[in-house]
Amino acid sequence: MVNCLDFNQYNRDAYVARIAKTVPRGARVLDVGVGTGRYSKLFEHCQYQTQDFKRYQGDEESFLREDWHYAKIDYVSDITAIPVSDQSFDFVLCTEVLEHVPEPIKAIKEIARILKKGGKILITAPLGSGLHQKPYHFYGGFTPFFYRKFLPESGLKIIKIKPNGGFLKHFVQESGRVYDWLIKSAGYKKFDPRRWLIRFVFRFFIPRFLYSKDEKYFLEDFTVGFFVLAEKES
Repeated sequence: MVNCLDFNQYNRDAYVARIAKTVPRGARVLDVGVGTGRYSKLFEHCQYQTQDFKRYQGDEESFLREDWHYAKIDYVSDITAIPVSDQSFDFVLCTEVLEHVPEPIKAIKEIARILKKGGKILITAPLGSGLHQKPYHFYGGFTPFFYRKFLPESGLKIIKIKPNGGFLKHFVQESGRVYDWLIKSAGYKKFDPRRWLIRFVFRFFIPRFLYSKDEKYFLEDFTVGFFVLAEKES
């Protein structure tokens, strides 16, 4: 069974893997904002290349801290000015990137420029998230209305917009973070009974109860984010 506290990453990984299998063998693929190259192995059957601005150095001080090591980057550039010709790629992957881009609409237009006609793009981005990858976090999240307005204006026809869980699963994710923050802030020692009580409530009871109810009482208005698949129109 999936660790319910990790559903956000697990669902995203599974969705990208499923879409990657539909990309034809030998297709030209660009992973924009590739970062650590989490999905590179999923595209071994393709001509896979990467892009990133390569300035983020990790964040060991923030609550959502990260140890960061970049993958091999083929195009070190701003996402709004990728140094390739028009219609260079059959498929573009853009996962958890747009919130870190000062001008996300320009980024979408640039992706549309380098995508071949009939080519596809998969975007994932949060709807609501805590500050992370500071100081390169510019937007709290993106709604379906953002995609429905700006993707078609860039010549991209939306195939599907899928929420990554509903309101209750979103609460599950934050419940785990409540525990982490309380323990860090209060400084309870390892065998303090209060520590174990808080752990039971926020990392076991609440997450498992709400996770099991999410599909029955589904509400996407508070989802952690959306997966968006689109195609460049002819």
